[in-house]
Amino acid sequence: MTDFLLELRCEEIPARMQAGARADLEKLFRKEMGAAGVTLGQITVWSTPRRLALIANTLPDVTEAVSEETKGPATSAPDQALEGFLRKTGLTKDQLQVRDLKGKDTYFAVIEKPGRAVKDVLAEAVPAIVRAFPWPKSQRWGKASISTESLRWVRPLSGIVAILGEDLVECEIGGIVSGCATKGHRFHAPGDITIGGAHDYARKLSVCHVIVDHVERQDLIRDEARNAAAAAGLTLVEDEGLVIENAGLTEWPVPLLGRFDEAFLDVPPEVIQLTARVNQKYFVCEDGAKETGGGKLANAFVCTANIDAVDGGEGIVAGNRKVLAARLSDARFFWEQDKKTALSDHAKKLARITFHEKLGTVADKVERVAKLAEWLASEGIVPNCDPALARQAAELCKADLVTEMVGEFPELQGLMGGYYARAEGLPDAVADAIRDHYKPVGQGDDVPTAPVTVAVSLADKLDTLVGFFGIGEKPTGSKDPFALRRAMLGTIRIIRANGIRSPLNVVVRGAMGIYLDHFNSNHPIVVQGFGVTTTQADTFATEFVRFSVERLIVQMRDDGVRHDLITAAFEQALDSDLVRLLARVHALQAFVGSEDGTNLLAGYKRAANILRKEDWKAETGHPLTGDEDPLENVDDPDMQEVYAARSALGYEPEPAEKNLIDALDAAEPQSTAAVADEDFAGAMSALASLRAPIDGFFDQVTVNDTDANKRYSRLALLDRFRAAVHNVADFSRIEG
Repeated sequence: MTDFLLELRCEEIPARMQAGARADLEKLFRKEMGAAGVTLGQITVWSTPRRLALIANTLPDVTEAVSEETKGPATSAPDQALEGFLRKTGLTKDQLQVRDLKGKDTYFAVIEKPGRAVKDVLAEAVPAIVRAFPWPKSQRWGKASISTESLRWVRPLSGIVAILGEDLVECEIGGIVSGCATKGHRFHAPGDITIGGAHDYARKLSVCHVIVDHVERQDLIRDEARNAAAAAGLTLVEDEGLVIENAGLTEWPVPLLGRFDEAFLDVPPEVIQLTARVNQKYFVCEDGAKETGGGKLANAFVCTANIDAVDGGEGIVAGNRKVLAARLSDARFFWEQDKKTALSDHAKKLARITFHEKLGTVADKVERVAKLAEWLASEGIVPNCDPALARQAAELCKADLVTEMVGEFPELQGLMGGYYARAEGLPDAVADAIRDHYKPVGQGDDVPTAPVTVAVSLADKLDTLVGFFGIGEKPTGSKDPFALRRAMLGTIRIIRANGIRSPLNVVVRGAMGIYLDHFNSNHPIVVQGFGVTTTQADTFATEFVRFSVERLIVQMRDDGVRHDLITAAFEQALDSDLVRLLARVHALQAFVGSEDGTNLLAGYKRAANILRKEDWKAETGHPLTGDEDPLENVDDPDMQEVYAARSALGYEPEPAEKNLIDALDAAEPQSTAAVADEDFAGAMSALASLRAPIDGFFDQVTVNDTDANKRYSRLALLDRFRAAVHNVADFSRIEG
């Protein structure tokens, strides 16, 4: 058993491509080795800006013998088919096997391939891996690039190291011949380094100022950047994405702290951080710990050099400071210029931007969102919300899209609008709503709770959803070009977090009405593309609510709630009050997880199966005999109870049958009242009382009695039991 080292060296590999390249290298290597019958042990893949490296431990010296089978034509096929198969396999007819395949005698070619030296397999595999490498972007270079058959790589490939144990694996691709020598750090050790094998590869490179393990570089950057900030009495603003990116840009990372002019701190801190991060790949710092009153952005940055400078990095920091100052000067200019224009004037320019060809401009959307936000507040759907503030915030929520700052940094939309609103002296509630109305954007994003923000955020998402649903642009399969699933998930999270009790179908109809009023009054041509009319409102709202429940199922799955329980609760009442629906679901989950719930579910399914097999449809009345009952005039209360039961059924019920009737008489009103009070746990408790009676009924009563009257009555009783359960949830939707 020996270890194998493969290094593919080239010019700088973009940091964003390195993680994918590592995964692709391992995948391709496993594929080539697997096809050759090589059993693989541990594989390690590393990357730096200038190389991809793979180490495969404990490879065998010789591959296992393999047997390859190829199916040929049927024995009854024309001779030409057999001749072609023989040419393809290189065998003769008497070397073929005949097997029965689906009732037909069929030729099979079985070729036994003996084991091969793994070194020879690797010599063929390395060029195949290089040629098959799926870079997102690649290029050809040199004179050979005239041909489309020339090698493609992310950057010009300059060297291949391929060593099995201590032996060179000889191979060649695109004029590049494998060897045992690689290059060290571009400045510290630019000469050749002879590698003895996988065992000394990382050590020799480290001596030559190359940390080949990307994880080790990430740890170093993370720790040393924190230390550099702490040494200056500052706290590093953590940014794991920036750690990974800097590790992908350096082979010998050296984090260095620098300072910029304090005057730039007048610019919003998010702008400074984004400028430093996106344009320069710098970390930023805060002035001390938040718990001690700090936490404000400091005029400091941490850059990551790729060299141990003789001056301790002073020259590198000075150069980076100048570049950052130029970037921050641009940002400050944008900030000052944008503030000279009121947000309301910025908003007028939104009429130049098309939101969607069938839904009008962004200005049209803003007008609809403003009306909807005001309506949500005035109707009390969003409690404690001032309608005037909701409308004002909605009218300005997209204004920052036309500012210089957001034009430079689209990631700051909303956030900059909040800053501009505050600088303009608008109410804090309005500024906060503008800032946060896009939230929640992702799964981990904060959910708005301030009333004005909730109204604007809901209105914005509902306008998008209703609009695209109305023009038929609904998500299909894996396609969701307008991010409607995300918009619906955001809507659901806002409703849940704020306990909004208005049924979703009512809210949707309100949004749809605003759409129709807007289009009919302003855009009579565009309205032709909006495929919903007032007469279709109920169908549209139901479809919309079903889509919301589908998204709710996805969201609740992460919270450990079974999807079938959500469906069961929803189908029972088509409940569009999502808060009430979730309360029902949680009570149902607790119930079906109990012994009573499990047994009642089994009894329900048994009853439902019987009714389905009998094609049960409830009819009016019972086939009573009409004979006078001798117990009719008895005074004994116990006997009168027997008479009452007999009168209702036309016969005297069996004890287990009577127990189920009595249990239903008690449970039905209890569960109905509990559901009306939204006491779903109480409703489940009432259902639990049916567990023993339904079990006893099935154990002791013959449903399909030869007496037609008994058979009918018992089926009707099962139907009544099923209806009582359905009053709480559709148990037919529950799995198990």
